[in-house]
Amino acid sequence: MKTKCIIVEDEPIAADILEMYIKKMPDLQLTAKCKNAVEAFHLLQSENVDLIFLDIQMPQVSGLDFLKSLNNPPKVILTTAFRKYAIEGFELNVVDYLLKPISFERFLKAVDKYYQLVKSPAPIKYEGNTLSLDKLFIYVKANRKVQKVHLDEILYIESLKDYVIIYLKDQKIITKQLISYFEDQLPKKSFLRIHRSYIVSINRIDAVSKSTIEIGKKELPISRNYKNEVLKSLHLDKA
Repeated sequence: MKTKCIIVEDEPIAADILEMYIKKMPDLQLTAKCKNAVEAFHLLQSENVDLIFLDIQMPQVSGLDFLKSLNNPPKVILTTAFRKYAIEGFELNVVDYLLKPISFERFLKAVDKYYQLVKSPAPIKYEGNTLSLDKLFIYVKANRKVQKVHLDEILYIESLKDYVIIYLKDQKIITKQLISYFEDQLPKKSFLRIHRSYIVSINRIDAVSKSTIEIGKKELPISRNYKNEVLKSLHLDKA
């Protein structure tokens, strides 16, 4: 199924460039080009849209104010000539922030981020008022359903090409995803990449040698490329 997207842009040339890029992507379908936020707002009342390419500086209503007005917005990739709005944009959970003039290569990276988010339903979330590891969780797709995984239950993660195995105390979960996604999403103070195929929970480490890490009865290799960072993170670099 194609991703339905719209362009909200008051500059015709910028809108035409985005349209050209979208038409090069077989999985994207351009539903409409809107010249302002008001036009886009009315469109969203009648059309199902998956992704918005949204300009920030527009007449009448800015792109950010338009985004804030939506109760359940589609995914959004911001487009602007001004870097100063980046922080506010990411606070609104946008997928990416494209600076004009937008190259096709940068456009591709933004679209790839969108698909990474779609494949993995949500980044890390938390329950309650205190942000501690036992309250943090992620959702992963496995066995034709979306499964909630608490971070404090993870022992380690193993990569097998396009799949990842998440090892918990009493089970393992297999999901189609790259290990680099989990490396980016998991908190660095609690999880450590030790090999191109392994990420471990630091709290679950039972023993460390120069070349291996032990978690329970499992011995995992530390690769040469990650050795220095592993020793530094575990404060063993001066031991």
